[in-house]
Amino acid sequence: MKILNLSVFVLCFSAKAQTITETFGSGTNIFSIDFVAVGNPGNLADTSGWGSVSYTFLMGKYEITQGQITKANTLGGLGLDFSNWSTIGANGPNYPAGGINWFEAAKFVNFLNTSRGLSPAYKFDSGGKFQTWTVNDVGYNPANPYRNSGAQFWLPSGHEWHKAAFGSPQGTWYDYPTGSDTKPTGVSQGTDPGTAIYNGVPGPAPVELSGGPSAWGTFGQGGNVYEWEETSADASNSNPDAARAIRSGSWNMGELALAASSSYRNINFGPQATVSDFGFRVAGVPEPSSPSLLLAGGAVLLVLRPKRQMK
Repeated sequence: MKILNLSVFVLCFSAKAQTITETFGSGTNIFSIDFVAVGNPGNLADTSGWGSVSYTFLMGKYEITQGQITKANTLGGLGLDFSNWSTIGANGPNYPAGGINWFEAAKFVNFLNTSRGLSPAYKFDSGGKFQTWTVNDVGYNPANPYRNSGAQFWLPSGHEWHKAAFGSPQGTWYDYPTGSDTKPTGVSQGTDPGTAIYNGVPGPAPVELSGGPSAWGTFGQGGNVYEWEETSADASNSNPDAARAIRSGSWNMGELALAASSSYRNINFGPQATVSDFGFRVAGVPEPSSPSLLLAGGAVLLVLRPKRQMK
């Protein structure tokens, strides 16, 4: 994995996190994915044991959309199929893609890498079966046999997902992915602070209206659709067929207190599970020379590893 071991990290004190946009494709099938930088590398985990990440990384600002899947299918011949939500009025390019299993999400991420001439993040054999990387493979990382170290984009690990959802640039941990210890208010759409898309609303919202932001500036990590982690249920990433974790909540979930809280990690689904409200987002790193790590707006250089603040 491309790890940016920075000796300093530029922290943005502006009210709005900078969006870092990566563009893919060509012609009429160009599409982009927005990211936010998640810094404070080397932080301690919270009391759940999750969220410690030793490097600065990018987290998708939003869930992957139907429009992004459609264009990747056209460009890469991926053949990915997402849920048809016409009966609930939630079909459209800016709505999240649901009904995506873990293997399909991995293939989408692989396209992001291979379209740039990089190694795929995940290994599939000639028959399309997912495999772990081995010591004989270039890019093999014994600490994570699922993910190739030569990839720039991947599915977020359990620690990466948790940190982006419940952490903050200041090192404070929160119970909910809205930068708060108070359960979010359920809404059908919008970005007001302290809100999330859940509680039996008619359907998912367009990703740019998927609830209030986390402290890092991501949206929808507390509702809209459930999201796949890269990480296996037992966190070893050693068995290709092991259950994977699902995080976040869903629009059709009636109670958010557990499913979107920092203490909850659903490990009951195999990677082949295709469920209407299962989606995903993408994580990664910019190129080491990229200026996009410099967050604009009243930036101040801080020493890494600030003291962890406890609630």
